[in-house]
Amino acid sequence: MNKVGFLKFLEYRGPEIIKLTGEHMKITGVAVFLAILVGVPLGIYITKNKKVANVILNTANIFQTLPSLALFGLIIPIMGIGFKPAIFVLFLYALLPIIKNTCIGINSIDPSIIEAGRGMGMTKTQILTMVEIPLALPIIMGGIRISTVINIGTATIAALIGAGGLGDFIFKGISMGNNNLILAGAIPTALLALSVDFILGLVEKKLTPQGLKES
Repeated sequence: MNKVGFLKFLEYRGPEIIKLTGEHMKITGVAVFLAILVGVPLGIYITKNKKVANVILNTANIFQTLPSLALFGLIIPIMGIGFKPAIFVLFLYALLPIIKNTCIGINSIDPSIIEAGRGMGMTKTQILTMVEIPLALPIIMGGIRISTVINIGTATIAALIGAGGLGDFIFKGISMGNNNLILAGAIPTALLALSVDFILGLVEKKLTPQGLKES
């Protein structure tokens, strides 16, 4: 492949690449944000209600294991095409790692720490917000990072249902046999995933309690 030709192609298509990258970030960002709002409380809930834990985890696991292309196809008759159905599908894909890691993080806390909190007269809410969540945060953030990176890749398929994003370039390139188009979609997608994972890693370090950083 001619590197000079590809660089000229990138220069020519630069504004469009930036536009599609913005769409890609919006699709992924909204889906993961909604998954955090739902997944973290669900993960906390199943640590306190063991009877429903398997039901919730297995349900989330079903969505995670379904082929993404099939899930996009199944949702079209219900929600049509465009931004909203893409968000919904990516939201379902993001749930499992967040729910599971939240549950694992809370359950991994030494019971003696919880008992110490109770002994100090802390309420259940105080123990949750001041002890359990801060201590479980590194593991919870791990789930959020996994969900985000997976969704950035999966979001390329959303172009097939008219949601936009960098998948537009990839699928146009495949249909036209144009490697420049494929790479113009694939390279920014990979760079976006690496960049976001790095940023979330910095956020995780910032939010991790000092005691855990030193251990």
